[in-house]
Amino acid sequence: MTRPDTETKHAADVSAMFDEVSPRYDLINDVLTVGNDRLWRIATTRAVAPRKGMRILDLAAGTGTSSAALAAHGAHVTAADFSEGMLAEGRKRHAGNDLIDFVWADATQLPFDDDTFDAATISYGLRNVSDPRKALAEMRRVVKPGGRVVIAEFSEPPSALIRRPYQLYGRHVLPRVAGLINREAAEAYRYLNDSIEAWPDQAELCRWMRGAGLDRVAFRNLTFGIVALHRGFVSKRATDHSTTDTSKGGASQ
Repeated sequence: MTRPDTETKHAADVSAMFDEVSPRYDLINDVLTVGNDRLWRIATTRAVAPRKGMRILDLAAGTGTSSAALAAHGAHVTAADFSEGMLAEGRKRHAGNDLIDFVWADATQLPFDDDTFDAATISYGLRNVSDPRKALAEMRRVVKPGGRVVIAEFSEPPSALIRRPYQLYGRHVLPRVAGLINREAAEAYRYLNDSIEAWPDQAELCRWMRGAGLDRVAFRNLTFGIVALHRGFVSKRATDHSTTDTSKGGASQ
């Protein structure tokens, strides 16, 4: 497996990596997070607040596990990803669910019209995008005024007592365990850990979201800040999709 560069994050390299690990990706995540990924998914679903009749974009949806959680509330979900392997696995697993459509998409150039969705969400995928700020602007563009954008992403635990053991786990334990489950996954999870360590902290991501034009941006930490859940809204007063910049930080929800 070719390990993607965490600085360039070329789409072809990252998508090829996910193609190779797609069959056992969800199992590996369950094991490596000791089941916490399920709790994080519940929190993310609640933040999106899906309901019957809503149209939701689930970006970097992978095999559709998060999409199925949203669709369980009656929402129609467009599960978008740039890994054909992940999409193929998702279509197979959710073949009988008419509320989920799997679509190939580049997060920086979404193939959807303005104001298409009632909400958009991305879980653990924004840091794998070559230009995450452009992806945020695209999410804002395709969400209707008044709609929300929800981001679940690995982050920096505020406490050094948690941060140091977490870093050691990510660098040394995570790739070895992943490799035992799937030989091809060891390099993938070394890359994923590197991308987590290079990712900005919670306040900086809030600034990026505001810079993309989102309002009422806030975050809350999950599991001691190992994961942070960010949320912002598209202004009901917005009349265009131009972006603004700001240097203000974020506040905990």
